[in-house]
Amino acid sequence: MDDKKRVPKRIAQTVLNSLKGGVVPRIGLPYVTVGRKSEIEALLHDVDIIAEGGASFRFIVGRYGSGKSFLLQTIRNYVMDKGFIVADADLSPERRLQGTKGQGLATYRELISNLSTKTKPEGGALTLVLDRWISAVQSEAIRETGLSPDDPALAGAADKKIYAVTASVSELVHGFEFARLLSAYYRAYLNGDDEMKAKVVRWFRGEYALRSEAKEALGVNIIVTDDDWYDYLKLFAAFFRLAGYAGMFIMIDELVNIYKIPNSVTRQYNYEKMLTMYNDALQGRAKYLGILMGSTPQALEDRRRGIYSYEALRSRLAEGRFSKPGARDLMAPVIRLEPLTAEEMLVLCEKLAEMHAGLYSYARSVTTDDLVSFIKIEYGRIGADQNITPREVIRDFIELLDMLYQNPKMNAAELLASDEFSYAESEAVSDNADAGYAEFTI
Repeated sequence: MDDKKRVPKRIAQTVLNSLKGGVVPRIGLPYVTVGRKSEIEALLHDVDIIAEGGASFRFIVGRYGSGKSFLLQTIRNYVMDKGFIVADADLSPERRLQGTKGQGLATYRELISNLSTKTKPEGGALTLVLDRWISAVQSEAIRETGLSPDDPALAGAADKKIYAVTASVSELVHGFEFARLLSAYYRAYLNGDDEMKAKVVRWFRGEYALRSEAKEALGVNIIVTDDDWYDYLKLFAAFFRLAGYAGMFIMIDELVNIYKIPNSVTRQYNYEKMLTMYNDALQGRAKYLGILMGSTPQALEDRRRGIYSYEALRSRLAEGRFSKPGARDLMAPVIRLEPLTAEEMLVLCEKLAEMHAGLYSYARSVTTDDLVSFIKIEYGRIGADQNITPREVIRDFIELLDMLYQNPKMNAAELLASDEFSYAESEAVSDNADAGYAEFTI
């Protein structure tokens, strides 16, 4: 691999370790992204709409290990490069859209904790965004007035610009108090009052449990609650735009955890909150806001427990009669992940082989013929056409590369012929091996 294409070792290590462990890396995705061109183009169309003041809501639907999280992370990295702020969270038994024990608020806290920008992609960007906003306002005031940074009159000019932002935000639901908190942070910034800044940030993070506590600390009589946390995300989206960013993307994965809720009433409340968010985006009540949610087919389509059990959502999300595998409507709210082609799978394995060789500084020995043989074996397993996922295939391939590196006397053909990689095949699968490996999904 030449120097121009060489992946930095720190990134290669993270990518390979993450993929072998069955999780999606937070960095280095462009080095291993293949396929998904149509899905990505559809989502990037949404990005342009959001940057112009619109909103979008999409579901990314695929089986476990099929590449939902990979696609979400790919879009996450892209929109951060385009100047968006991104907040992402995985749902769990403790984090839902709605709950009687603060599970919705827990999701909000996770989202705010994971606020990320291009310069701070690992999360925790809230304080950075607030400080940069104030610094930018002051710099703009200096340019427009020609005043020196030490001139007392500069504060008045900056005040007017801060007020313009807070006044705009105050027109939204809960916006008046939100604007007061922004002003309080600004004053604390000017006065060097780190304690007050910390109190405001704590409120923005949803960490005040009682209204009386917030009233005493900040003079505001409201707190973020399980019922209204989504309203504050809309406020943040509006504020971020005014602070110089393109908008805000919210990415929520593992909707299957709502599907798993045993109590039907609780599930319905969660779907009701989902419907509110969906309607806001499509009816124009949210601005500069994109929402992506990841789900399995069962969690979406099950009429008894899934999203489709809530008729108002089912009627909005169900596919039309013209959409079918191989010809999906990618402008619809639900994007179903289609299988990758065999050629795309070969490209992915090629990229991983090059990355592995670069990381451990050896001359790559795995040939294209070896890659084809590997894929055929993987998809020659009994039931592979229904059950195998890219996560498993990628994990096996990285293990193969590791084995070859650690055992230089072995070759790929020898390992692929061993019992560890040669699984029993049914006649039906064996007879269609060449066709079967083409049905690869990621």
